[in-house]
Amino acid sequence: MFFSPEKRLANAIILFVITTLFYFFGASLRLIDELSLFWPLNAVLAAVFVRNPFLNRAAYYFIACGAMVLFDAMTTRWGWQSLVINLSNMVFIIIMARLLLRYSRARDENNWAVNAFNLFYFCLIASVLSSLVGSIGFMGPSGDYRQFLPLFADWFSEQFSTGVLMMPLLLMAKWPQWSKWPAFHLSTLYPLAGTIVSVLASMVIGGAGSLTFPLPALIWCAIRYPLPITALITFLTGGIEITLVAHSMVEMHHNHPLVVNEMFSARLGIATMAICPLIVSVSVDAIKRLIQQTSLRADYDYLTGVYSRSGLYEALKIKAPLMHKPAQKLCVMLLDIDYFKRINDSFGHECGDVVLSAFAAQLSKVVGDNGLVARLGGEEFVVVCSTDSEEQGYGIAEKIRQSTELTAFRYQQQTLFITVSIGLAAMTPEKQTLHDAFNSLLAEADKYLYLSKRNGRNQTSNAAVEELTIDS
Repeated sequence: MFFSPEKRLANAIILFVITTLFYFFGASLRLIDELSLFWPLNAVLAAVFVRNPFLNRAAYYFIACGAMVLFDAMTTRWGWQSLVINLSNMVFIIIMARLLLRYSRARDENNWAVNAFNLFYFCLIASVLSSLVGSIGFMGPSGDYRQFLPLFADWFSEQFSTGVLMMPLLLMAKWPQWSKWPAFHLSTLYPLAGTIVSVLASMVIGGAGSLTFPLPALIWCAIRYPLPITALITFLTGGIEITLVAHSMVEMHHNHPLVVNEMFSARLGIATMAICPLIVSVSVDAIKRLIQQTSLRADYDYLTGVYSRSGLYEALKIKAPLMHKPAQKLCVMLLDIDYFKRINDSFGHECGDVVLSAFAAQLSKVVGDNGLVARLGGEEFVVVCSTDSEEQGYGIAEKIRQSTELTAFRYQQQTLFITVSIGLAAMTPEKQTLHDAFNSLLAEADKYLYLSKRNGRNQTSNAAVEELTIDS
């Protein structure tokens, strides 16, 4: 939204502003010396570089690093230590962005935003390397190496926990589409309320185990809420818990104040806990997509996009009652493309598939919202609609037949014209359900379709036409 491949100067300015803003926010949360309680900058910039791959150039990396060094030069007196700290930040940013981008390209799909397992491992790799650079470089050649492990532990735990908590949210963040949100019910708030209550319980009860109190509620959120909402709630819960632990509002031990080792353990525990609801949410999202795809394949014909036979029966249960008025007639039209086998024999089955798909589109266009269109199999289609009279239904059938006859269907360099035979049956359902009425009419329409074929094809037949045929 903010960046564009063509606007390099604007990209540089925006990147500099974002870096400075989040560097200031992280610096305001510093607990001891150069280390911060919560450092969002690295995760934010990594997400920026992932979501805008064209920014992954040395010049933009240099701008981000320069903004960090400039901020330190104006607010601190660290000197070379600032270079080490910010080099460590850039190690995390670049490695995280490169791993995520490489993973998405290798799979030929942008699934890095929801793959919680890989995100967890990528954060782990980037945090270890970043912390090694920062810890070794910060101590320098004359430093006290006995402080390496505590320094590395604090550095690593902060980078890792922040990355795990923030990256899923940042990679999936987008403007909400309010029109697609379901209707609000009070029960929708239950998982969120459970998360809040569990965090309050961890404050009251205390102890290391209290950090896992929100986990069941977060998994509940993962099941009930969309993935981006789950990522937001997980991030807020983890961030609040880290803050509470750091300020001893959740006491790890009652006998002595918080020490670095306990902060290390708390951060890792919270990060590990946070990944669980994300994995559940990803799994639930994948299951929902699979169910949706399965439903689409069952309800819609894969070639033409109109209803399948099973999908038509479902639509008769759900949509047809809303379209059909009690006094109206239910019209069933059975259509068969004339001499379709000749098309397959002359031009191949690929051409036949193209014609079927184009015919279904033309049929749907003519019927519009006034009826249901389905493919029963092969070149046979059915149209179900409600009309005020059978004559009106006959008019719709004739409109379909005439528009088909006048439509040129294109395949490669070939122009094909086809005709269609139609059998029409209509009745006013009284005590019958629409489903039962359709079954009765379908058998009757099949009889009239045979009549259309016997009389020379490219025509519509119904009960009135049958009477004329018998009389003649």
